[in-house]
Amino acid sequence: MKHRNPQNKYQTADFYARKAKKEEFAARSVYKLDEIQQKYRLIKKGDKVLDLGCAPGSWLQYAAQQAGNKGRVLGIDLKEVAISLPANVRVVCGDVLDLADQKENMARTIGSGYQVVLSDMAPSTTGHKETDSARSYQLCVAALAIAAASLAEGGAFICKIFQGGDFEDFVRSVRSAFDRIKIIKPQSCRKESKEIYIIGTGKKREGL
Repeated sequence: MKHRNPQNKYQTADFYARKAKKEEFAARSVYKLDEIQQKYRLIKKGDKVLDLGCAPGSWLQYAAQQAGNKGRVLGIDLKEVAISLPANVRVVCGDVLDLADQKENMARTIGSGYQVVLSDMAPSTTGHKETDSARSYQLCVAALAIAAASLAEGGAFICKIFQGGDFEDFVRSVRSAFDRIKIIKPQSCRKESKEIYIIGTGKKREGL
């Protein structure tokens, strides 16, 4: 009888973690954005990109590469980003939930005219599925409100959400703000993870 290798379920995760370290990205999560970018080419040279919940910084690094020297990337997070970042990246310490509730402060902090808004935010997990998915939904609603206010017409939105009871409600909300939506679970997501990504493209003129 063969003994099961207890590390088998982590082999994929370890592969992406090693790859991120080798390629000098802050976290393995960069390959989720890379897969989305390779499929849909949402970030273009010269774009203005907003990254919500940007720490530890791998999505900032990748977005900066894709937008190029003439592009601009702004990151928002409660935590400081410790890594060295390219010259076209700026990070502001702030609470996304507060920004979504305070439109004047949002406008001052973030501005507008973005081509792409990214959100890889996740709540502090409790291990209780319903609680975690509800907290994820709250973050996603805030991210969508910020995207609706700050994206240029025709812009794109990429948002991670934990699948749960509010998932379909969020899909409907994204559909109301964008011409097209896609739902994707990148290969680099851990198989046991409930996270999935909603992509909205073609932001409507009126937003929400």
